Amino acid sequence: MDVELARTFLEIMQSGTFAKASERLHVTQTTVTARIHSLEQQLNCRLFIRNRRGARLTKEGERFAHYAQQMISVWQAAQDACQTPLENAKETLWLGCENSLWNPIMVDWLAALESCERFQLSAQVATTETLYDDLRRKRLDAAVVHSARYYPELQIEQVAEEKLVHVAATHCTSPNLYIDWGEEFAQQFDRCLPFSRQTADYYSLGPLALKVMLRQGGNGYFRTRVVQHHLERGALSLVEQSPEFHYPIYLVSRTDTPQSQRSLVTEQLQQVLQESTHWLV
Repeated sequence: MDVELARTFLEIMQSGTFAKASERLHVTQTTVTARIHSLEQQLNCRLFIRNRRGARLTKEGERFAHYAQQMISVWQAAQDACQTPLENAKETLWLGCENSLWNPIMVDWLAALESCERFQLSAQVATTETLYDDLRRKRLDAAVVHSARYYPELQIEQVAEEKLVHVAATHCTSPNLYIDWGEEFAQQFDRCLPFSRQTADYYSLGPLALKVMLRQGGNGYFRTRVVQHHLERGALSLVEQSPEFHYPIYLVSRTDTPQSQRSLVTEQLQQVLQESTHWLV
């Protein structure tokens, strides 16, 4: 597909109108309209709904936006690679991680790989589903996840063993908080915990829930490395007789990745995990 079509789509999405997009792209509005018409024909769907106030994305347009941005990024990376002298060229490395793992794992991992001066890095934080899909479609080289899913084209290695422990704020132990740590945790939670997660305050992001709990009070399940600092200073306490849940961390990479690259990526990640005992939030 013509990259200009994706660029035009993103310009309309960002500016909100076909007219403004034509001004920014320095082409006529007729050209912009023709490009979107061509793109919609290729995708066999409608991408924008136009009215007097401008243009807004359809549901199909919202789904396509992610891929359009990646196409532009890949195209820019290809241009940069072709313009870089061969002796100075770096290997492009596309990495991903789940939402709950970017801080500090992804931050430290990227810093460690950057210091190798071998890679041109690109990072993505996304859901488990998106990461596995991007790995299988060769849009990522490796990703750090909590869920192991086995496919012939992917290699999975457990790189750390985390635990989820039940803690409460010492100044106020209510309300009950439920943090979404995935489907397996939900099943274990329903079997083992005395209160229903349906009646608890819901959080999809652990760091957000922890900050709220430290300020307002409450109790819930969190990763051991994250809460250790708060346990030591007395802001949190372990809830006695509550079960603990294993929460492993996996590195998933494609089997067609060069062995030397995969080994270095794994080695740097393991080093980061060994050195990170407390994860401050």
